[in-house]
Amino acid sequence: MREETIHLLLVEDDPIIASGLVYAFEQAGYQTAHAKNIQAAKALGASFDLAILDIGLPDGSGFDLVESLKSAGVSLIFLTAIDEEGHIIRAFEVGAEDYVTKPFRMGELVARIKAVLRRRTGLGDVLSLGEIRIHTSEGKAFLGAETLDLTALEYRLLLTFATNKGQVLSRSQILNQLWDAAGQFVEDNTLTVYIKRLRKKIDGGANIETVKGMGYRANDH
Repeated sequence: MREETIHLLLVEDDPIIASGLVYAFEQAGYQTAHAKNIQAAKALGASFDLAILDIGLPDGSGFDLVESLKSAGVSLIFLTAIDEEGHIIRAFEVGAEDYVTKPFRMGELVARIKAVLRRRTGLGDVLSLGEIRIHTSEGKAFLGAETLDLTALEYRLLLTFATNKGQVLSRSQILNQLWDAAGQFVEDNTLTVYIKRLRKKIDGGANIETVKGMGYRANDH
């Protein structure tokens, strides 16, 4: 990934939404190319760090662009009005890093983009959350000098909190990140159990708080 300017590809057919998104992305410091359909997106190539794809487009589906973009190492976020479970599952199965449904909050979308880009760069391969250090290249987390004995799903949950430190995450946002190696979707009614287990294992090394009516937020202390 280039260290200078971050390059985004936005594939969105609604000109009003596209205009607002391009402005917001540029204000956040990202160089953004916009395509209104599949044909225009293909013409722009795949020299991007991250692509934000709509699903319903005039000449096809955002899924039609996945193979060429992923093969070029482009990270993917789907941004769509379609909130059907089948589409969400398919998006993560093909390698999307996130799935955002319309209507959406601009600030939240930009925050999600930043989180994906942080995971992409690895932040020097080490993330911190309180007294916890996560070595992303090794897939290991440490509390002080001790290695945390985490399952793959618990590790992914911890990574989600670390890359969104200080932000309130809804249950649906967290669930969208919790895909195990087999690509199985984690059910909402089990999320509380996983968070309880993670809290116990990190033993106060970081603070994962419940924000009533909203979701969860992780902080250093």
